[in-house]
Amino acid sequence: MTEPLPPAESFDPASAGAPDGRRWDLPRFDRFTVESVEPDVAAMLKTATAGFERIEAEVQPTYAATVTATDRLFEPFERIWGPVGHLMGVQNSKALRDAHAAALPSIVRFGLKTSQSRPLYDALVALRDGPDWDGLSGVQRRIVDQKILAAELAGVALEGEEKERFNTLSEEASKLSTEFSNHVLDATKAFSLTLTEADEVEGLPKTARRLYAAAYNEAKGEDDPQATPENGPWRVTLDGPSLTQFLSHAARRDLRETLYLAHITKASREGETPAEDDNEPLIGRILQIRQEMAELLGYPHFAAVSLAEKMAPDVAAVEKLHAELLGAAKAGAAADMEHLRPLAERYGVDEIRHWDVGFLAERLREERFEFTDEDLRPYFALPNVLDGLFRLCHKLFGVTMEHADGEAPVWHRDARFFRVKNENGEVIAGFYLDPYSRPADKRGGAWMGDCLGRRRNADGSLQLPVAYLVCNGTPPTGDTPSLMSFREVETLFHEFGHGLQHMLTTVEEPGAAGISGVEWDAVELPSQFMENWCYHRPTLMGFAKHHETGEPLPEELFEKIVKARTFRAGSQMCRQIGFGSSDMKLHSTPEVAGDSAAALALHRKNLTRVSVLPPLEEDRTLCSFSHIFAGGYAAGYYSYKWAEVLSADAFAAFEEAGLDDEAAVERTGRRFRDTVLSLGGGEDPMAVFEQFRGRPPQPDALLRHSGLATD
Repeated sequence: MTEPLPPAESFDPASAGAPDGRRWDLPRFDRFTVESVEPDVAAMLKTATAGFERIEAEVQPTYAATVTATDRLFEPFERIWGPVGHLMGVQNSKALRDAHAAALPSIVRFGLKTSQSRPLYDALVALRDGPDWDGLSGVQRRIVDQKILAAELAGVALEGEEKERFNTLSEEASKLSTEFSNHVLDATKAFSLTLTEADEVEGLPKTARRLYAAAYNEAKGEDDPQATPENGPWRVTLDGPSLTQFLSHAARRDLRETLYLAHITKASREGETPAEDDNEPLIGRILQIRQEMAELLGYPHFAAVSLAEKMAPDVAAVEKLHAELLGAAKAGAAADMEHLRPLAERYGVDEIRHWDVGFLAERLREERFEFTDEDLRPYFALPNVLDGLFRLCHKLFGVTMEHADGEAPVWHRDARFFRVKNENGEVIAGFYLDPYSRPADKRGGAWMGDCLGRRRNADGSLQLPVAYLVCNGTPPTGDTPSLMSFREVETLFHEFGHGLQHMLTTVEEPGAAGISGVEWDAVELPSQFMENWCYHRPTLMGFAKHHETGEPLPEELFEKIVKARTFRAGSQMCRQIGFGSSDMKLHSTPEVAGDSAAALALHRKNLTRVSVLPPLEEDRTLCSFSHIFAGGYAAGYYSYKWAEVLSADAFAAFEEAGLDDEAAVERTGRRFRDTVLSLGGGEDPMAVFEQFRGRPPQPDALLRHSGLATD
């Protein structure tokens, strides 16, 4: 991954075409300008508005006149508006934010216009209740049902002042969501620690010092003295790889405390965040908007609105899942804390505080399993990890990934493009990979984005799906490739699982292809499923090669990785349950709507309930909880645990078939491909799971994989 990419001018548009009868119109990032956003969006919306008015005037209760016609209307959005949203995440700038903010209200208004169209809604209902219904495919019927529900949740039944109010709130909610995300990015970028003395970096491994020296050089520019990993200066930030390594390894307790407090107060008035990046006021207002919109729709709270489109039937079902898992998890977390106490005494820690946990846990892991992250990193060079991931996908699903640099313009020199081929050698999909952390303009975390969806075009050609795969892994430094932590390896496999569901779909209806139409609490199934293969010996040992010597990962290290899988599993599960249950409580407790202080207090109280180490009074992690305030997880963060039950049980099918039986693994992999990955949103996710597994999901595998099973 460290070899240079071809320059943008080497891009040949003719080479971007897929085989005859298939195509993809890839974004022209080499021609993108911020100045073009507003006029391009305005022209697109003008054409789309005229087209939609014709649809409304002529609509009939047929699938072609309702679903197909509106799908065609939205096709230009992939090419014009989609790249803008993508660049907001990977190449953020003030100019792009301003252009996005200027165009967003019009986009929201057009979305409301289409989703609230009474003529279209009435035609869909008439289609569902009419004589042509039985002639539709199962996929088409599901899409119609989902569109009817989506219209109802978008306020199609509202009239007059209520409708006007609902639309005003929708526009404001979209605006505040973008502001929330921007504030987190800016607050992350604004904070740094510059270290100059040897004792300040005591305990930090070579990889971390290399990362911090490179960060200093990047921030200061070439005119300043160049930092070195050995002598510094070193720049530590709140970006994921930087934060995690410092809290895990830095011997200076006071510096860990400083960094931890900056992290939990990020984007809030409590910490060093600039006033303009304070998200605290936004929390109450976003919750207030969601509550009012829910009431306008006739629901008691926003959680009920969210769950109307998910697998979980109600809030009680989510609370039941959390309660079932918490019983085992909290006992495990209490044991985790007790295991740290002897080390605390050894390191002079009289009372374990939050900024000590990561450091002590890492020391315990090193002692118990006799390896460190630094022992593993040399074996996880990104090019080797990718090769192993691609070989696994070929074995399980019969697909081949090929580098295709130069066939598509990219937004940054780190980004690359790949083709995906099926067993017959036919190109069936593509994806971009942007693997490294860039705190200056790239938001944290990792995600899969939809670049192009699979669909049958009006001319009969098949548009192939293309995904954006974005991570924030450790970047290469100098001649050294990206040397990944094991967690970064898991994250790459996770996001690739999302990408596989998007790319390997066989559904040609945009409303159900890939992850479209998949209930939100099932969408993490393929991603979490893929993480299991990081502990599969043939898979991991197949790519874990020393980046300098080519030597394979020692067998004893692999065994230690497997044993360490359940290390602090109780604490990790409690953390996830804490965030998931806080999210659900915030969105099902109308009393906190409009009151940021009450929301923060509710979150702290809930974390105290589920955590062995209660949160600090100054904890403001809610102010950077982008999943629920700037992403799609509002009243849906529980989905990670809900889907983890599904994913663990899905992997158990491979265990039962025999992980050492290659033929059985391939057969089971093809079945997973032809159900979970292929059917996408075309069928109910529970029915899809049962087609693969032969029965409903069971939680036993999750507790067993986590080391929390009681029998």
